[in-house]
Amino acid sequence: MISHAPTLVLTHARPVVRSIRPIATAAIHGVVFYGDRLYVLDATNGYLLAVDPQTDDSQVLNSHCWQEFVGATGLAIADDTLWFARYEDVYFCSLAGELQPQRFLSLPHPVDGIAVWEGTIYLTSQRAGTISVFSRETRREITNFYAPGIGVENIAVRGEKLWLSDTTEQTVFCLDRATGAIEFSVLTPFENPTGLAFQPNSDGEDCLYVAYVHDEPFIRDNPNSHPNHELSYRDRTFLHPLYFHHDAAGHYALSNGYLVEMSYVEELAPLDKLELTDLEWHIALPAETLRQTVLSVEPVGLPFEERLIGGQRVAVFKFDHLRPDERHLFGWRAKLQVWSIKYQFSPRDGDNLPELSAELRDRYLIDNDNLAMDKENIQRAARDAVGEETNLLRKMYNIRNYVYDRLSYGIKPHIDTPDVALARGVGSCGEYLGILLALARLNGIACRTVGRYKCPPKLEQRGIPLEPDYNHVWMEFYLPGFGWLPMESNPDDVVEGGPYPTRFFMGLSWFHAEMAKGVPFEKLYQGGEPIPREQTSIGELAINHVSFTILDELRPSRRDDDQAAPAT
Repeated sequence: MISHAPTLVLTHARPVVRSIRPIATAAIHGVVFYGDRLYVLDATNGYLLAVDPQTDDSQVLNSHCWQEFVGATGLAIADDTLWFARYEDVYFCSLAGELQPQRFLSLPHPVDGIAVWEGTIYLTSQRAGTISVFSRETRREITNFYAPGIGVENIAVRGEKLWLSDTTEQTVFCLDRATGAIEFSVLTPFENPTGLAFQPNSDGEDCLYVAYVHDEPFIRDNPNSHPNHELSYRDRTFLHPLYFHHDAAGHYALSNGYLVEMSYVEELAPLDKLELTDLEWHIALPAETLRQTVLSVEPVGLPFEERLIGGQRVAVFKFDHLRPDERHLFGWRAKLQVWSIKYQFSPRDGDNLPELSAELRDRYLIDNDNLAMDKENIQRAARDAVGEETNLLRKMYNIRNYVYDRLSYGIKPHIDTPDVALARGVGSCGEYLGILLALARLNGIACRTVGRYKCPPKLEQRGIPLEPDYNHVWMEFYLPGFGWLPMESNPDDVVEGGPYPTRFFMGLSWFHAEMAKGVPFEKLYQGGEPIPREQTSIGELAINHVSFTILDELRPSRRDDDQAAPAT
């Protein structure tokens, strides 16, 4: 069974390395450390830059032939020879010369990434879906491996491992260089990773840097327009260290963590004049999990009594007599260490599983949340989604893809039951989740709702309160013999008709805030009995205020040796 004791700590003696922001770059699609310099390839401008990692000082090396590098992707340097890909062609040139590219070979499909190791060249291609291995001497293909993700992948080689970044998967994969088998994968803290490289350090602990590219929205002050403020976008590209810890025995890997302060506060402001006596207002507190450590919790506004309900921490606010004209603020503030997590299971781990316990069957295979499991269209969907599949992990994966094929994301003022949402074909995260829960439970997979909020992923805005636009829910499904595994409700539904990324299939990013599990996030009780939602709803009594403040970036280390490097 899974242990929820935190396994990592922040090591203050090991400072977080800075981000690198090369000057005048628009889209970095190739990076490599060589000697004491960082070489960066900007696909938009065609610049090959030499960058000082400590100051961002940047020098254009190909000032006379930059046109021949426009659209180039991937970058590798071996024996003073620079390699890159451009569309279907692979080029090389001498670093000591005038950087005049020479064609090495051409392929029938575009090449995205390149790595060179001694006499071997590794090429990635999203179009082909492969990693091709070529001989540097004969220019012939030796073998190829299936690419692990569905996006554009860049590649680096280090010892006996291949490292790939995938733009759509928001993931870095570690593969065996000889076989192409995935050893583990980790989520990146930012979206759209476009390149990666290890920076050698004298102490033997190499730092993995990952490049990112995105369009940043901003408010532009346009004096020629009225009103003068307008929405615009600008290019943003940079490199940031990727820290990770792979626990092979625990079947998971953690990556970049952050110290976050979260507050959840209710503002009592009833829509109707209600008078309530002997009222208890329950608000779940953050949970302790493998990827989330609760450092402290304190009340905001009014004091609360903390209770354990179903083994979960809940804040209980008591009101002996709540009058309609009263106004209160009450809630909690918590400091959390949050990490990205990716569980490492393969389909074979979903075969020959032990039976579910009676407790899990009775609690997580039933319709206890308006899941419409008795409706004909839901029962038909449950059969169609899995077909003849018996492997639990494949069944869950097929159910997810079935729902993604039939639903598009949309927000509505209320949540419909799964039968209605499935027939409509449009759903919010809660409606995606309801259908996923219904189909999984009908197929004998124990699952539950978890959530409740996501921190806005604005890592550059530290120390500034950030407010999420919406609440959010996702799910956990139970793998017998191990425990609960996370799966997002809708964020991986990003490609019409698929294929769909698997970044949040058995994975969560650092910005997911996990509340107490298996209990309602917020509930009202009067005289010790739950108040029916149709009688008094929380939304009619109060306005919630949710805030996150990113305080610092954390670096993982082993608890038994705070000075140890992250396991690679």
